[in-house]
Amino acid sequence: MDIFEAIHTRRSIRQFTGGEVSEEVVEKILSAAMCAPSAGNGQPWHFIVLRERTVLDRIPEIHPHAQMTKQASLGILVCGDLRLEKYKGFWVEDCAAATQNLLLAAHGAGLGAVWTGIYPDTERVARFQAEFALPEEVIPFAFIPMGPPAQILARKDIYLPERVHLNGWNG
Repeated sequence: MDIFEAIHTRRSIRQFTGGEVSEEVVEKILSAAMCAPSAGNGQPWHFIVLRERTVLDRIPEIHPHAQMTKQASLGILVCGDLRLEKYKGFWVEDCAAATQNLLLAAHGAGLGAVWTGIYPDTERVARFQAEFALPEEVIPFAFIPMGPPAQILARKDIYLPERVHLNGWNG
């Protein structure tokens, strides 16, 4: 798949068939996530792969916008490790870049996925830290339900020329 086609056709998928996703595909997706740029090449991320059905079914209890997890084949919890960041505070951008790579890789593998935000919602952060026994310095950033899609969403072009400025705001 052409990179521009991948970017323009990747959509947030919230309905899944529940079909299997191989370990090999998950590893490829995580490898792509870890190719993301990071401040000072700190790579302050960790990924928790959740496959156990009982665990996945509990996620909507701790994240109000993750009901689709009950249909997902797996979920990936993206976390930032403050002990690994080279430039304080940039773990957020680093994990966002890794999450976008993860979403594009899942799409390229024929899977559906959706980014459900955790950070900076302090309640969600605390719930995920408690549920998965995360060290205090490891901050849950996003949860990505994933699996074979049960919905196909059309390409949507959302280029807005009025949001592009040349050489300054009034350019």
